[in-house]
Amino acid sequence: MTPSDFLQFDQDQAALGHALFYDTILSGNRNIACAHCHHPDFGTGDGLSLGIGEGGSGLGPERTPGQGASRIAKRIPRNAPGLWNLGARDLQVMFHDGRLSRSEIFGNGFNSPAEEWLPGGLNSLLAAQALFPLVAQFEMAGNPGENEIIGAVHDRIDAAWPILAKRVRTHRDYGVRFVAAFDHIETAEQVTIVEIANALAAFMAIEWTSIDSPFDRYLAGDRSALTAEQAEGMRLFYGKAGCDNCHAGSLLSDQKFHALGLPAFGPGRTRMFDPYARDVGRMGESNRLEDAYAFRTPMLRNVALTAPYGHNGAYPTLEAMVRHHLDPQAARQRWQPQDAHLPPVPWLAATDFVIRSDAREMARQARATPRQRVSLDEVEIARIIAFLESLTGTTVNTTPFGVPLWFTP
Repeated sequence: MTPSDFLQFDQDQAALGHALFYDTILSGNRNIACAHCHHPDFGTGDGLSLGIGEGGSGLGPERTPGQGASRIAKRIPRNAPGLWNLGARDLQVMFHDGRLSRSEIFGNGFNSPAEEWLPGGLNSLLAAQALFPLVAQFEMAGNPGENEIIGAVHDRIDAAWPILAKRVRTHRDYGVRFVAAFDHIETAEQVTIVEIANALAAFMAIEWTSIDSPFDRYLAGDRSALTAEQAEGMRLFYGKAGCDNCHAGSLLSDQKFHALGLPAFGPGRTRMFDPYARDVGRMGESNRLEDAYAFRTPMLRNVALTAPYGHNGAYPTLEAMVRHHLDPQAARQRWQPQDAHLPPVPWLAATDFVIRSDAREMARQARATPRQRVSLDEVEIARIIAFLESLTGTTVNTTPFGVPLWFTP
C-alpha cells in the first residue's frame, strides 16, 4: 500500500478530531471517550475480550465496571476492533457483522443502522462509523433516565446527534475551532454532527495509517526486510496454510463474512426480537440463515498489537487464534472460559457464559463450524506467527498526534 491508496483528509480537521476523540464530551454522561475503548497503548483496542463501556472507569485491562447506580449494566457484546488503515479507499464494510457498508439503498451513500436517517455530507465510511458508538447505550450514550442523549436515542436514532452537536459547538473552544477548520462553517451555530464525524474520521485516518511494516518494505522491493523465518511464514500464509483464501488483497481481508466457530460467551449481539444471549453475526444484519455465526474477515496490519482476537476476543494470543483456524472443531473443545480476558463483574457473572449451557444453541454453532483441518507442524506454526509479526509498522509508536497530555483514564 502507498499513500495514494488512502482518502485525503484535512490536517486542521484531524487536529480537531484528535481533541474530540479523547474528550468525554461526546458521551451521554460525559464519562467516557472514544479513546477509552480504542487506545494506542492497546493497539487501538482496549486489551479486553469484551469491553467495559459507559459507567466503567480506568483504561485497558485495568478498567473496572463501576459501582452504585452508575455501574455498567452489560458488557460490550463484541471485541473492540483496531483502527488501523480505516481511511483506505478500498474499504467497503465496517463492524464485525458488516452492518455499515457503502451503498445507495437509502440514498445517502451508506447502508447503516440509521437507514434513511443517516445525515448527508459524511466524508467517508469511517465518518459514518464514528456516529454509532455515540448513540449506543452501553458504549457511550448511557442508560435510560440518565441523560438527554439516551432519551433521544429511544425516540429515534438520529434524534440524539443534534443534541451532541449543540453540546460541542457551544463549548468555549470547539465552536471557534470548527469555524477555522471547515471552509463552509462561518459561525459556530452551523456545526452539526456531520462536521464532528468528519473531524473524527480525519483524525483516525491520519493517525493510524500504517503501511511501513517489514512486509510492506518487502512488497516494495526490499527482499532483506523479512527474516528467513518470516519469509517462510509468508510462503505458508500464501501457500500451504491457505490464509490468503480470506486474508487477501492489499488490506489483507476479503471484506467478506465467514463462520469460524469461535467459542461463545458474553451477552451476544443479535436481532431485537431474539431473546438469546448469543451472537448470530452477519445473520443479524442480513436475515439470511446461511450467514449465521459469520463475521467479517479482519485486516491484519499491526495484528500482533491488537490482542485478544476474534469478534468476541476469545483468544488471548496470535498462536491460539492461528491454532483455531487450523482445526476449529478441536479448538472449540479445548477452549476454557478462563481464556477470555473479562474483568470481574459480579452482577453479570451468571450470564457471562450462560450460552454455553444451551445444548441446542451449542449444537447449532457446532454445525456452522468448519470441519476442514490444515496440518501444520510446530515449526510451521511458529513461522506463520513470525510472518504476522512482520505486519507491525515501524512507526506505530510515533504517530502524528499521539495521546494528549490532558487525557486521563
